Amino acid sequence: MKKIVLITCLLLAFIACKTEKKEVVEVEEEKVEVLKPISASDMETAVIYEANIRQYSPEGTFDEFTKDIPQLKELGVKVIWLMPVFPISETKRKATGGKFASEFPKEEQAKYLGSYYAVTDFTKINPEFGTKDDFRELVKEAHENGIYVILDWVPNHTGWDHEWLKTNPEYYTQNDKGEVIHPKDTDWTDVADLNYDNQDMRKEMIEDMMYWVTDEGIDGFRCDVAGSVPLDFWQQAVPQLRDKKDLFMLAEAWEPELLDGDLFDMAYGWDRHHRLNDMAKGKNAVQIWNEQMQKDNERYDADDILMNFVTNHDENSWNGTIKERMGDASKALTALSYVAPGMPLIYSGQEYDLDHRLKFFEKDSFPKIKGESWKLLEKLGQLKSSNAALNGGKNAATYKQLDSEKDILMFERSKGEDTIIFIGNISNTSKLIPIPEGYFEDGLSSIRIKYANKPIKLNSWEYKILIKQ
Repeated sequence: MKKIVLITCLLLAFIACKTEKKEVVEVEEEKVEVLKPISASDMETAVIYEANIRQYSPEGTFDEFTKDIPQLKELGVKVIWLMPVFPISETKRKATGGKFASEFPKEEQAKYLGSYYAVTDFTKINPEFGTKDDFRELVKEAHENGIYVILDWVPNHTGWDHEWLKTNPEYYTQNDKGEVIHPKDTDWTDVADLNYDNQDMRKEMIEDMMYWVTDEGIDGFRCDVAGSVPLDFWQQAVPQLRDKKDLFMLAEAWEPELLDGDLFDMAYGWDRHHRLNDMAKGKNAVQIWNEQMQKDNERYDADDILMNFVTNHDENSWNGTIKERMGDASKALTALSYVAPGMPLIYSGQEYDLDHRLKFFEKDSFPKIKGESWKLLEKLGQLKSSNAALNGGKNAATYKQLDSEKDILMFERSKGEDTIIFIGNISNTSKLIPIPEGYFEDGLSSIRIKYANKPIKLNSWEYKILIKQ
């Protein structure tokens, strides 16, 4: 009888413990915030952040980046674009100087980590950054802070270790000898060119993209060299992906047709960026900008979004830092990238006054000290988030060029009751600049000012963002 009583007590205790554990799990699950798909209003006010996980911290891991996600909200960031997170091929792994890692002495080869864009497997995580659980924590932290996460997708090619090269060589472009080749007219010898005439390859590519949407909860894709992939693939793929979730799609391309219909939401403002570099030289800068804006107005529809940037991973590593390319014009042109129609980009390190070219194939990092760049980006981000005159999405604020003198860039943006005027001395010498008469608030200092149609002096590359009162 004692044994029966004892057994009964143990069973009741066991059942009670199981019930208690179940209740704890349910409570914890309720705390997890599920982020709704990106909305039209989010696109109007968003700042996008390009995260270079390898170089973001000395550790180069998801965990180290995840810790700082709450701070990105201070900069107005609403979208995080993760550079490719997938395993990198060992075969033909690129190293500094255009060589392969295998060409260096064995004791040196380990330091060459290869290009993020030489993908071995589209459904796995690069162990250099951590585990898939670490990745999931990053996405969870971003979502809980109201920030979306998009993956850098590489649809044009794979690394030489991808399993398709063994199982399905017909998925790749081949020469007359039947040899798989790297993309034509490039020096991308560390990758194999994919053959989009093959429908089975297309199907697997879409399935791999779908995995990250349905299983990992990501919010969209930044698609590498999207213009080099046939347009009809995107017409095939994007609707299928969007059938599962309303995604944010960014094309690394300028072609207007990629923004047609329900394809990509945003394209690169490549021409705009190149004009910013030209403007920094100070000659005919205002004319250069006005001509570019006129060109963009003619070739893009009103609801097309362009990404504005003064730097990104390509520009920083290969063409130079912001300071190298833009010099004293850096702050003015950064501000211009925020107040112009479109969505501004921050590249990892830009917020911390990144002053060197980050290595691309090796480990690197930068000190994270909040200085002048952080202060400027924080103010610009707050203005972008709060004032409808800087809306840059599918229902963007209007853009109107204002009459001005040589070397003075002046334009007005308006939406509803909000109006902002940008005035910049886009030259290397001081200028007397006529200011429209009226009451304004300085967008960066929040000081209220009354102008009486009297010229004011602006030093070289000085600018004002004026909120009409």
